[in-house]
Amino acid sequence: MSHHIVEFKDVCFSYPDGTEALRGVSFRITHGEAVGIIGANGAGKSTLLFHMNGCLMPSSGTVLIGEFELNKKTRADIRKRVGLVFQNPDDQLFMPTVYEDVAFGPLNLGLSEDVVRARVEEALATVGCYRLKDRPPHHLSMGQRRAVSIAAVIAMQPDILVMDEPSADLDPRSRRQLISLLKGFTHTKIIASHDLDLIMDTCTRCIVLSDGRITADGSAEEILMDEGLLVENGLELPLSLKYRCMQQEGAFHD
Repeated sequence: MSHHIVEFKDVCFSYPDGTEALRGVSFRITHGEAVGIIGANGAGKSTLLFHMNGCLMPSSGTVLIGEFELNKKTRADIRKRVGLVFQNPDDQLFMPTVYEDVAFGPLNLGLSEDVVRARVEEALATVGCYRLKDRPPHHLSMGQRRAVSIAAVIAMQPDILVMDEPSADLDPRSRRQLISLLKGFTHTKIIASHDLDLIMDTCTRCIVLSDGRITADGSAEEILMDEGLLVENGLELPLSLKYRCMQQEGAFHD
């Protein structure tokens, strides 16, 4: 399924103040892959994600989403294929009610009211927020707003799901629900997060960014267990692995 493919070819991007955020980034993600994007603050993770649906355009290089090369003419088509969940849900939620926020995207696709209603109800039920459909988004908790922002993207039924720090500010129960949701999404998914345990639970591949460059790309299990590599890139072992190591050390000393 070529329309599920994401490919970056020597992509560079600089912000107006001259900050180089991406420096010759190249990779290819194929249909059905679950890929974690990890790196320290300022590594370029969010900038990378924003190139996947045209929020940002490369200064040089090429971004391909399926058969479309990202440019101003193709951006609208690409956004139908790529659903981007922002780090801050308040950047996505702006309608008077939760229902209207989740319905906004499907309505703009020109779908009938019946189809839109079915999509909204299914998306809200999927994230456990159907009971909130008539509530104003700004009256919700951060975790609830994040879940609704995910529902708004799911309702668009994208081929590719892209998420920026999806577990931030979630309580343990909401985080478990998110992990279950991500495991059930069978299309291509790309997740940038400092929550390396979430990446380990939901992704099979990891791309490590540092200073706008890819420093590692491979099996999530191998990368997330490589303490030396993680430390070199301003990261630490996932908490679950760190705890396991502590238990093993304790057993050894006993």
